Amino acid sequence: MALIVQKYGGSSVADATSIKRVAKRVTEAKKAGHDVVVVVSAMGDTTDELIDLAQQVTPLPPQREMDILLTAGERISMSLLAMAIHNLGVEAKSFTGQQAGVITDEVYGKARIIDVTPSRIRDTIARGEVAIVAGFQGVNPTTNDVTTLGRGGSDTTAVALAASLKADVCEIYTDVDGVFTADPRIVPSARKLDRISYDEMLEMAASGAKILMLRCVEYARRYEVPVHVRSSFSTHTGTLVTNEPDPSKDTTMEQPIIAGVAHDRSEAKITVVGVPDVPGKAARIFEVVAGAGVNIDMIVQNVSAAATGLTDISFTLPATDGATATQALTAHQPDIGFQSLQYDDAIGKLSLIGAGMKSHPGVSARLFAALSEAGINIEMISTSEIRISVVTRADSLDDAVRAVHTAFELDSEQDEAVVYGGTGR
Repeated sequence: MALIVQKYGGSSVADATSIKRVAKRVTEAKKAGHDVVVVVSAMGDTTDELIDLAQQVTPLPPQREMDILLTAGERISMSLLAMAIHNLGVEAKSFTGQQAGVITDEVYGKARIIDVTPSRIRDTIARGEVAIVAGFQGVNPTTNDVTTLGRGGSDTTAVALAASLKADVCEIYTDVDGVFTADPRIVPSARKLDRISYDEMLEMAASGAKILMLRCVEYARRYEVPVHVRSSFSTHTGTLVTNEPDPSKDTTMEQPIIAGVAHDRSEAKITVVGVPDVPGKAARIFEVVAGAGVNIDMIVQNVSAAATGLTDISFTLPATDGATATQALTAHQPDIGFQSLQYDDAIGKLSLIGAGMKSHPGVSARLFAALSEAGINIEMISTSEIRISVVTRADSLDDAVRAVHTAFELDSEQDEAVVYGGTGR
C-alpha cells in the first residue's frame, strides 16, 4: 500500500465525462489499497474565461480580487470530482488550498508556497477517505487573503503536498503519455522517455517544455519527490522524474547523451544600442531591469567599436515583460547614456538538453551543423553544463526543432506520439 498524490490538469477535467473518467481512475487506485490525495486544476479553459470576464468589467481589475475570482475555477472542479467519486462508492471530501494548509507569501497572482500544514488532509486519509484539493491556490497567514500561484500552480501544489505528506509518488496526469524528447505537436516522431533526472527536467521546463512547470520541478528536486508524468486518457506507463537509477537497466552502461529538445516562443529580445563601453554601464542596465521586476534569460554583448568606444548589449526576457523593461530603460537613458533601444518579439528559443553532453565532445558542432543544413540562422547562444540554447527567428523554430531532433537520432521508429486533449496540460 502506498500514499499517492495525483494531479489532474484542466484538459483532464474539462467536462462531466472527463470528470467521471478521472473519478474512475482515482477509485481504482483507492480500491487497490492505496491512500489517495488528488489535486485538480480548473475545468478546461475556465481560468482564461474568468480572466476575460474580469477584463470585460474593468481593464485594470485589482489583483486581490482577481485571486479570489480565479480560485473559483478549482473549487468547481474539486467539488464535482468529489461528487463523482462518492457516486462510485468511495468516500471523498474536497478542500480549498486554504483548508488544505497551503501557506504562501502575499504576492497576488504569483505567490510562492512557504509551508504546507495538511492536518485536515491527514485526518481525511486516516478515515480512509480520498482528499480532493484545489490546486493553484493558498492563503497568506498575515493578511488571511486567498492567493494564487500563477500558471502551473496546481503542479506545484501537488508536489508540495506530496513532500509534506511524505508520499511515495506524485503522479501528474496530463493529456500526453509522458515526457517526450520534443513537443509531439511539432515532432510527431518524438520518443517518450522512461526516466529523466531532476536536473534535465529543470532545464527542459526552464527552456519552454510545458509538460511540467519549473517551480514544480524545483520543489520536487529539493524534497526528492518522485514525479510520475502520465496521461489521464490512457493506461500507458509514463515518465518518472527522479535521480534514482532504473533497477531494470544495467547501471554500468552510459546514459544517453541527449534527453530532448525544448523550444520557447514566449520570449522577446531587447537590444540596447550604443552603450558606452566603460565599467559599470552593463551593471546599471541590468539594475534598472531588475528594479522593474523583470527576469532576464540570455545576454550577449558585442565587441566594442574602437572608433566610437560604444557597444551593443542584447538580452532576452518574457515577452509579457517587454513593455515594462523598455519603459524602465527609456526612463534611465540619460544616466546610462545609450543611443536607442530595439525590441523584437518575433524570436524563438531552441534548447538541447542532456546530462551526457558534459562528457561528450562534438555536441555543439553537431547542433550547429544541423541548424546550418536546415538554413536556420542563429542570433544568440547560451550554455550551461547540460544545456545549449540558441535564439532564432520564430517562424523558423519548428523546422529547427525537427532538424536538431533528427540530427541527434531522437526520432522514434514506433507509433507517433498522441496528444489526447490538445493542450499538453
